[in-house]
Amino acid sequence: MDIENFVEADGRDAQIKEVRAKIDELGIEYLYLQFVSVTGKIMGKGIPADHWESVAKKGFQLVYGATVNLFTNRHGEYLGYGPEAAELVGIPEPETMMQLPWDKRIARFYCTLFRNREEKEDPGGFLTSDCRGNLRRLHADFAGKHDGLRLRMGTEPEMMWLKKDENGKPAGGFSKPYCYHIDQFESLRPVYMKVMEYSRAMGLDMIQGDHEDAPGQLELNWMFDDVLRNADRLTTYRQICAQVAREFNLIACFMTKPFMGVSASGCHHNMSLWRGGEDHLRPTGNDPENLPGMSENYMYVSGGTNTFMPDGDDVQMPGKAGLAAIGGIVHHLRALTAIGSSTVNSYRRLWDTGFWAPVFADWGFQNRTTGLRVSAPGRFEYRSVDSMVNPYLMGAAILAAADDGIDNSLDPGEPEERNIYEAIEAGKDVKKLPMSLGEALEALAADEVVQRGLPGEMYRLYHEYKWDEWERFMHTVTEWDQDTYMECLP
Repeated sequence: MDIENFVEADGRDAQIKEVRAKIDELGIEYLYLQFVSVTGKIMGKGIPADHWESVAKKGFQLVYGATVNLFTNRHGEYLGYGPEAAELVGIPEPETMMQLPWDKRIARFYCTLFRNREEKEDPGGFLTSDCRGNLRRLHADFAGKHDGLRLRMGTEPEMMWLKKDENGKPAGGFSKPYCYHIDQFESLRPVYMKVMEYSRAMGLDMIQGDHEDAPGQLELNWMFDDVLRNADRLTTYRQICAQVAREFNLIACFMTKPFMGVSASGCHHNMSLWRGGEDHLRPTGNDPENLPGMSENYMYVSGGTNTFMPDGDDVQMPGKAGLAAIGGIVHHLRALTAIGSSTVNSYRRLWDTGFWAPVFADWGFQNRTTGLRVSAPGRFEYRSVDSMVNPYLMGAAILAAADDGIDNSLDPGEPEERNIYEAIEAGKDVKKLPMSLGEALEALAADEVVQRGLPGEMYRLYHEYKWDEWERFMHTVTEWDQDTYMECLP
């Protein structure tokens, strides 16, 4: 069984003992056992720390539907799995143990999910509705197939800090919509400094930040890393922002487009494919001899060979292997948009023109009017992705598209140096990205390659969840409908 192989893996017993020593050393009393749902929401259970050894071996059980948020569709039926479905088994990963800096009595763990040991079909197998576990396995398969090639990712998580009214509802952004203005950045200093404090305590190597051009909009960045670890850090960052919002009585808003007429919140993914490299400890301000979590949380990979670096005279043109991978991503950009722009609201970002959101399936060097750009030598920025993204699904889908590009030597075409709108006026034929969630889901349904990034039950669950979201929107009468049509006739 996969679950038994996982639990009995070499060195795991020693890790379990190391976690016990860390629990005792730090005075940990309670444990959050976390996994990530199909939409990127953090789910799980809590247990007293006294039971660590038992849960590390046997795991905890939870209904399958927890991987789909335990939400119902517009007909009142549970999404993904009904009440008759079995219960999953979550096994905590010792190396992910991390003390919460805002309540040092609690530690969190990420978990890998399995089918129940007693199921008739594939008992104890990996649960394919576990997006995080899928990414780990797909990445390992990709590396095995392509001579050790591995994906490194850096994300740019924009989000907005909103004020509350007397009823706890959003009451506008905390600051003015002035991009890069230090005075507006300074107005949010108590907030972002607390985010920085917690982030560094939890292993995020913070490198830069700024005020963006929407009300209360900040972007704080950390160092790029292996795609799975970066996804874990983005998920951790969101938890940190939610906690800081509670402390300051604000709303940490990751909604893509809460306001029209100003920029939306994107989450550009900067990617590169590498061979080799080694993990190095970055304590991020913590005592390296007495870290508030297992050392894996503070590891970052560096070194190796970047296949996206130019290998010819043209310093703007990636190497052949990187170019083929990018060819796959350009070829599948329409389907990938269903993962990167995953909500009805995401497409407000594309329709509100003038704010640099990409709407065309093309690529260029430092060209922000295309869906993909060379943001620096050896690095591509995937731009059709926003703040609501599930980074585990996005990483897995990008791997699937890159795999197709490498296998079939897909040509992305010549990089577009012109403003894409001017290029189109000059006669260039460019495919447009989907402009609604429904259109994006149809593109994904027609793309078997990108679906490989959502293996097993994952594609079914994602499509069911998101198509219900689209149906709910189409089934809703909005204020715009009423304003436009209420007195239209006679």
